[in-house]
Amino acid sequence: MKTHSSLSNGRVVIPAALREQLDLKDGDQLIWTARDGELVATTRRAQLMKAQALFQQFVPKNAPSLADELIAERRAASEAE
Repeated sequence: MKTHSSLSNGRVVIPAALREQLDLKDGDQLIWTARDGELVATTRRAQLMKAQALFQQFVPKNAPSLADELIAERRAASEAE
């Protein structure tokens, strides 16, 4: 989808069609970077999903959940007190 907007007093409006496509809501924080002469905006949610996908490469398919193991350990320690 190609669309455009203008810069005015250092501000830019993100067109509604793009906000809807990316599920951007009022108050969402954007992360801005300059890459190869282009301005790139992303969200924390998108960055988190990229990071999770990156780490999933290194987790064996049938590996137990480390979060579940940690919770179980904490519960056991709490009951032992």
